[in-house]
Amino acid sequence: MPQARRAGPPCPGDRRRSSVIDSLRGFHAIRRSYEIRKKITFPEYLRLAMREAIRAKDAGASAVVELYEAAHAEGRAAVEPAEWPMVVFINSKSGGRHGPKLKARLQELMGEEQVFDLSAVKPHEFVQYGLSCLENFASFGDNCAKETREKLRIVVAGGDGTVGWVLGCLGELNKHGRLPIPPTGVIPLGTGNDLSRSFDWGGSFPFNWRSSIKRTLNKVACGPIAHLDSWEVVISMPAGKELETPYSLKATEETPLDQDLEVDGELPEKTACYHGVFYNYFSIGMDARVAYGFHHLRNEKPYLAQGPISNKMIYSGYSCMQGWFFTPCSSDPGLRSLRNILRIYIKKVNRSKWEQVPVPSSVRSIVALNLPSYGSGRNPWGKLKPDYLEKRGFVEAHADDGFLEIFGLKQGWHASMVMVELITAKHIAQASAIRFELRGGEWTKAYMQMDGEPWKQPMNKEFSTFVEIKRVPHHSIMVRGQ
Repeated sequence: MPQARRAGPPCPGDRRRSSVIDSLRGFHAIRRSYEIRKKITFPEYLRLAMREAIRAKDAGASAVVELYEAAHAEGRAAVEPAEWPMVVFINSKSGGRHGPKLKARLQELMGEEQVFDLSAVKPHEFVQYGLSCLENFASFGDNCAKETREKLRIVVAGGDGTVGWVLGCLGELNKHGRLPIPPTGVIPLGTGNDLSRSFDWGGSFPFNWRSSIKRTLNKVACGPIAHLDSWEVVISMPAGKELETPYSLKATEETPLDQDLEVDGELPEKTACYHGVFYNYFSIGMDARVAYGFHHLRNEKPYLAQGPISNKMIYSGYSCMQGWFFTPCSSDPGLRSLRNILRIYIKKVNRSKWEQVPVPSSVRSIVALNLPSYGSGRNPWGKLKPDYLEKRGFVEAHADDGFLEIFGLKQGWHASMVMVELITAKHIAQASAIRFELRGGEWTKAYMQMDGEPWKQPMNKEFSTFVEIKRVPHHSIMVRGQ
């Protein structure tokens, strides 16, 4: 009977074979990196001109024009445009410790000038100066710049709030007729990543991200195009108190409310107005209060934010400490039903008139949801049967159907069961436009959030605060990650 070979040091032949295999693997990896870099990297003169335009905050700066003239005089502009021209926006603070490493890897795979850290370059600066630079070159007859602008796709590496921020800035292109709007793909770095899930980009940052990043860029280049409803939020409140707003909400000139719906009572002499856009959800109440506290805790103690898993654990623990599981025993007005401070008016499906809908007495959180994903992939609205849809006057929910699903969460226990999908949330309405009217009473503040960006809303006992939501006329364009 032959004896088993004893384990021992590898023979010289084994070492040589292993070395050859490793060399071949390294060669193929380098070759693949070279091929994708060639396909997505802009010609050098375009990269440098865009960078200079953004730095100078002037798409027609003299230095930009000099780069254009030099490139054409020296023949450097007579090149083929990239097959898949891309620009990446990365929130390097997201994704725990992976954010800076991902940024460095992306800069290796394309021109460094095509990767924008959002702490240094804001998306509106790219739209206003970087894209304008390409458009100016195209107007001069530069075919390479023209094709690059037409074929451009955007990648956002961040959470839902970051993706919404970029989409909002790209939406400005439609207002000014600067078409086409570049389609957007996602590398999920946030905690919930519901927008990313809804378009098949995944719910979390992959552990094997080094090998998957090239596949992701391929999907961005070749993925099918989908549409996403955009929802405009206008807040009108009595002047006098400043609002600590997230970056998704900006102060604006006074914006009149929809005149088709009369306002009960008197309006203040002076109002402060804010404007923003969301894509996933808008909410008022307990979920926004928990999100607000969690964000402040994470900002004060950033060492706690080590990634999506630790974030979810801290979030769950923090929500248990807010009193939502024992609301009947609490004297805090902020834990009581929203019915005490809130009225809801909506335009229903296929109707143009405003109607008031009652706020259920047990509800402590109201959510207006656009996507079929909320709270890290849950669907609190549920997959409703056709007979129930017909009975309630609802239609099947989609991300581009022109309607928001409005539901309520009662208290901590109810929200927990909804989040594990044992039950659905409290269905309130389905609407094409919404107006929330809030009056303080015993409440001095309320909590709101849009796409995971929460804020504390001051309340007034004498005058109402109005939040009006309506659909933006155009769709945002997303790439599906199938």
